[in-house]
Amino acid sequence: MSNETKIEKDLSGKKLVITRSFDAPVEKVWKAWTEAELLDKWWAPKPYRAETKSMDFKVGGTWLYAMVGPEGDKQWCRVDFTAIEEGKSFSADNAFCDEQGNKTELSVGRWNNRFEGSGNKTNAYMELAFDNEEDLEKIVAMGFKEGFSMGLSNLDELLAQG
Repeated sequence: MSNETKIEKDLSGKKLVITRSFDAPVEKVWKAWTEAELLDKWWAPKPYRAETKSMDFKVGGTWLYAMVGPEGDKQWCRVDFTAIEEGKSFSADNAFCDEQGNKTELSVGRWNNRFEGSGNKTNAYMELAFDNEEDLEKIVAMGFKEGFSMGLSNLDELLAQG
């Protein structure tokens, strides 16, 4: 697996399948995906930044954050954690919302993320599933592929910092 982000659209399964390799041990990659202070450093594509309002990484917990634009505009999102296998995988429902976490109509989908490490290399397998093809196409049209690829490149930079 390469350090290049690979995103495949599976219309029949109503999901995006993402694979990516990182030059870092799985423990370090896991922390970057599950700790708010680290997520804020890489999650948003530049020139945007992520800003966590609250995070409770546990089954039933929520991550409430904003994507903050260069002009200070905010797009709020919430992630509701539905399953966690410590250090290996987690699943979550993701939706756009207001600053209080009240969901809006467009769901971002359901994440299933799995991490496999060997020495100083971690392979990440991510699926983003949708209720319907229309929501999948809306997210793709919003620039998900480009934005998420940029975010994962930010994660490369963060992991390289030590």
